[in-house]
Amino acid sequence: MDEFVAAEVYPSLIVLAAQALDHLGLADLHITQAADAARARIEPLDSITNLQQRAAELITAMLRGVTPGVTLPWQDLFATGAAKLGAAAGYYNKNVRVDTPSGAVNVRIPIHGADTMDLRLWREEEILPAITPYIRHAPRLLHASDEPRYQIHEFIDGSVLNTIAPRGVPVPSHVPADVVRLLTELTTIPGDELPAIPADWPHGDDTVTFGRRLSELTEQVYATYRDQYGPQFLAFGFPADPLRYVEAAWVSLARRPLVCVHSDIHRKNMIIKDGASYFLDWELALCGDPVYDLAVHFHKMGYTAAERDHVLQLWQAALRPEHIAGWEHDLDIYLAHEQIKSAIVDTVRYSQAFVDPSYAPEPGHVLVDKLTVKLNNAYRRWGITDRVDATIVEARLRDWAERR
Repeated sequence: MDEFVAAEVYPSLIVLAAQALDHLGLADLHITQAADAARARIEPLDSITNLQQRAAELITAMLRGVTPGVTLPWQDLFATGAAKLGAAAGYYNKNVRVDTPSGAVNVRIPIHGADTMDLRLWREEEILPAITPYIRHAPRLLHASDEPRYQIHEFIDGSVLNTIAPRGVPVPSHVPADVVRLLTELTTIPGDELPAIPADWPHGDDTVTFGRRLSELTEQVYATYRDQYGPQFLAFGFPADPLRYVEAAWVSLARRPLVCVHSDIHRKNMIIKDGASYFLDWELALCGDPVYDLAVHFHKMGYTAAERDHVLQLWQAALRPEHIAGWEHDLDIYLAHEQIKSAIVDTVRYSQAFVDPSYAPEPGHVLVDKLTVKLNNAYRRWGITDRVDATIVEARLRDWAERR
C-alpha cells in the first residue's frame, strides 16, 4: 500500500482495495488510513458515495458468484417462479429459487391479499439498493417490476438458521456477533441515503412518536379483526383494551437517533453460509429506534438466556453511546409491545390456519405450542395471573375451525 500511495496510484483503487478487505473481514488499520486519505482526493465529493456503492456491488458480485452486468430474462424468470408450487413463503411474499446460466436467483412474489399486520415504510426494492454499500451480508436486488409485482434477488446458497438450530436450540457460535455487526452497520447508513421518508414520520431522535406509531398500527389491527375474532379474543382472555399497557409507557422512552432498522431479524430470515450469517427479508425495514430492532430480535429469536446475555453484551460494546442511551428501561417497553402484538396477530393468523390448513406456515401442533407461549407472555403484561396450557389452546383453535 505504501508503494501505491507513493506512486500516486488512482485514489479509487486504494478505496476499492480497502473496501474489499473490509468486506472479507480482513480490514487493516494502515490500509484503512490510506483509503481515508484517498477519499479526500476524490472530486467532486458526491462521487465518493457513488464510487463506494459501485465498488460494493462489484465486490459482492465477485465474492458471491453472480456475474455482474449480465441482463437476465426477468419476465421469463418471474414466469418460471410463479409456476412453481410449494415455494418457501412468509406472510407477505413467496420465494422461489430459479437457476440461470449466470447462477441461481431468488424470485420474490408478493402474496396477493396478504393481511398487513406490520408497520411498513418503504418498498423492499427501495431499501435494498440503499443498504448495499453498508450492509455486508444482505442479498442484492437484481431487478424489480411494478406490473406484475415481483423482485429478483441474488440467491444466497446456504442453510436457513431455523433448519440448523430451531427455536430452543443454541445457534452457531458466530451468530451473535454477526447479528450485532448487522445492527451496528445499520446505524452507519446516512439518513440522506435512505429512501424518502414521509413528512409525518418521526424524525431526528423522536423515539416517543416512533413508539406510538408502532402501537397505533397494532391497535388498528386489533380493531380491524375485533368484530370477526372477538369471540376468540374473549375465549383467550384478552382485556377490553389490550394496548393500554404500553400506550402509557411510550412517553418515558429516552431519546435516541432514529436509524435504519431491519425490524424482522429471526431464524427464518437468516442464511448460514461458510460460517457467516446473511440477513434476508428487508420488507419491514424502517427508520426507527435501534433499541426496538434489538427488542424485536430478542422477541422472535428465542435465544437461551446465555445467548441473550452474550448478544446484549456485544451490542452494548459495539454501538455508539447515543444509540443505546436508556436501553435498560426501554428494551422492556418494546418487548411488552411485541408480546402483546404477537398475541393479537397470531390469534388471528393461527385461527385462520386451523380453518384452512393450506394457509398454515407450520404444522398445527407447532402453532399450538407457539400461541400458548405468546398468550402467556401477554398475560404477564396484562397482569393476568392465570396461565393457559397447550391443551386448552388447541381445543379452542379446533372449536373455532369447526364452527366456521
